[in-house]
Amino acid sequence: MLNELESLLIGHWLSDLANFSAFFYHRLPGISWIGFYLDDGESLKLGPFQGKIACTDIAYTRGVCGSSFSQRKSLIVNDVHEFPGHIACDPDSRSEIVVPIEIQGDYIGVLDVDSTQKGRFSQSDLELFENALGILLKKNPDLKELKQKL
Repeated sequence: MLNELESLLIGHWLSDLANFSAFFYHRLPGISWIGFYLDDGESLKLGPFQGKIACTDIAYTRGVCGSSFSQRKSLIVNDVHEFPGHIACDPDSRSEIVVPIEIQGDYIGVLDVDSTQKGRFSQSDLELFENALGILLKKNPDLKELKQKL
């Protein structure tokens, strides 16, 4: 699967974030939303995604995305309704996995993946997304300057 993803990425950050989202949205069962929230220096702004309409601005201190970004660690939440401060962009969402995107010590945003299934995400999903982000970052070294583009 990762070899196929790598062959789709072309080294243009916007196109690659869009295709990354579409790739996993259509290939992984039980995914209801996948996309990126990118740091503009003040908050996390909605980037390319697949799924229902989404929240466009997330404070660093709010929800699973803000918590993951602020804590600089990946989070797997089995039931988002039990997560303090969860932002309910989609009331049908039940579980979530969020992976911060780090380039040479600089955090530029998060990958956010939702499911309508409680407990959908596992450690193997986390490893898959971390490895996939590694491929994305290798193809797009200019992502470090992303804040200047937003």
